[in-house]
Amino acid sequence: MEDVIDELRERNEPVPVPLELPDDDLLVEVEEQILIGLPFDLRQFLLQVSDVVYGRLEPVTAADPQSHTYLPEVAANAWDAGVPRHLVPLCQDGSDYYAVDPEGEVFLWESDSGELSEESWESVWHWARDVWLES
Repeated sequence: MEDVIDELRERNEPVPVPLELPDDDLLVEVEEQILIGLPFDLRQFLLQVSDVVYGRLEPVTAADPQSHTYLPEVAANAWDAGVPRHLVPLCQDGSDYYAVDPEGEVFLWESDSGELSEESWESVWHWARDVWLES
């Protein structure tokens, strides 16, 4: 996990209006809005690296309700598109979504089939290393 965090910090791209990291109180508000608890690794991801901008993928954020990556908004859109309700969206990729199950495993939900793909990642950190950093 620390290696992934370090790598993301090194690759963080400067932007005119930098993203902010949420605190625990903001994450509680997000959980209340989406009516589901955040898996542990997703919570840590949001607290530690959700301000990183890198590559073409834009993982969810929790600090700015006006952002197009704001988790409650992304979740509403994902669930409306057909992503199973027990999964918490991590990142939208076109019309597909990477989403986290309650145990912390990350799955790719494909809009074309309306189903989860065979591919999964053990944790948010594995996804960040294998997918986000490679985007």
